[in-house]
Amino acid sequence: MNHVTAISTVAVPVTDQDRALAFYVDTLGFELRLDAPLPQLGGRWIVVAPAGATTSLALVPASDQTPVGADIGIRFATGDAAAAHAALAAQEVPVDALLSWPGVPPMFTFRDPDGNVLYLVEG
Repeated sequence: MNHVTAISTVAVPVTDQDRALAFYVDTLGFELRLDAPLPQLGGRWIVVAPAGATTSLALVPASDQTPVGADIGIRFATGDAAAAHAALAAQEVPVDALLSWPGVPPMFTFRDPDGNVLYLVEG
């Protein structure tokens, strides 16, 4: 029996939820889907996603168990990796070199304001 039917939300640890929200919405163009207080844990439950996406990100307060600055393994898709690379670099987002290998789509890594490593892959 298949109990798992989709990937819903992936947590991204952040030190400043307002700064992270501004980055993901204003810089990356995600939409805000939910912003609710979490008084029992401190901070808020903030969910963002690309428009129309079924998988979202929760911008959660960092902790000892979920530190910032890691390669969190998230790969975002883009229609044009070179254009996205240039646009993010122009906005002073830390981007690494655009990579391309035979048979593998162009891609690059970049970092959010907390140094979390993210990927953008053409496809």
